[in-house]
Amino acid sequence: MYKRLTKEEALDLIQNADLKELGRLASQRKKELHPKGITTFVIDRNINYTNICWVDCKFCAFYRHEKDADAYVLTFDEIDQKIDELLEIGGTQILFQGGVHPKLKIEWYEDLVEHIHTKYPSITIHGFSSIELDFIAKISRITIQEVLSRLKVKGLASIPGAGAEILSDRVRDIIAPKKIDAEVWVDVHRQAHKLDIMSTATMMYGTVESDEDIIKHFDMIRSLQDETGGFRAFIMWSFQGKNTALLEKIPDMEKPSSNRYLRLLAVARLYLDNVPNIQSSWVTQGPYIGQMALRFGANDLGSTMMEENVVSSAGAAYAMAKEEMVQLIRDIDEIPAVRNTAYETLKIFEA
Repeated sequence: MYKRLTKEEALDLIQNADLKELGRLASQRKKELHPKGITTFVIDRNINYTNICWVDCKFCAFYRHEKDADAYVLTFDEIDQKIDELLEIGGTQILFQGGVHPKLKIEWYEDLVEHIHTKYPSITIHGFSSIELDFIAKISRITIQEVLSRLKVKGLASIPGAGAEILSDRVRDIIAPKKIDAEVWVDVHRQAHKLDIMSTATMMYGTVESDEDIIKHFDMIRSLQDETGGFRAFIMWSFQGKNTALLEKIPDMEKPSSNRYLRLLAVARLYLDNVPNIQSSWVTQGPYIGQMALRFGANDLGSTMMEENVVSSAGAAYAMAKEEMVQLIRDIDEIPAVRNTAYETLKIFEA
């Protein structure tokens, strides 16, 4: 019978466990949750509808201010072109996010979501981070519940976990002082789950957090999942420092190792016993550590990433085609399959 990890036990695993033993334990837990040995991925596209943002996160190299020469807000026609290209390769989902634009109100977002949902009914809109939703509510002078309800009516299907970073206000005050507090991030997801809008949970580590901060992050996710059951998956990646203000401020910050990534991933799989899916971050780790993550608890390779602008702005430059994903999964004797946003299998690739 599975015994739930305590925070103290999880901390001890991060700091003291043998890496191979961690991989064995995480793999065992993965097999309990996913006994068929199927590893999934989704064919989707990130669409960053704007890079204009007033939040000025020190770890971000993507954002611009309104008056910057390369600031933009995509037109509906430009968005349509991106979706048309996605459909040509069999895509089913758009991950839709932008900067936190200081002027766009709920009506603009309603028009946008309705336009996409009406014109492309086969495309799932997985969009808008907690901080975007929180600011839309503030600038529109309505509640988070109303923002979510109105966007759901127009076609919003689920929300990503972006903006979590580390759910510790001590850390957030250093790396993103204008960003919402950890409890606000959690509550936006709570409100979404109450409306049957499912979401994902994320973590970006490798800045100024401690091991205790990481366990606190895991625990906040697990606690909300106990309450709502609304998280479909957990996705974790390491800080990408190139071109960021944070790296300029702390130039001797060490880049997290692959060992550290696999260690944290395995503990996440063990601690988040109520989150069904753990995603490998091959975008930041590269395809082979991304593959190794499947031996450390991950059961999903994430997205083929037809387009990615945020972490690539900060130095992550890996890309992978569908065929390469299928081969990486087969190489470790697992069964590759394409999924949709709800983690439902659409196609299994037979040997």
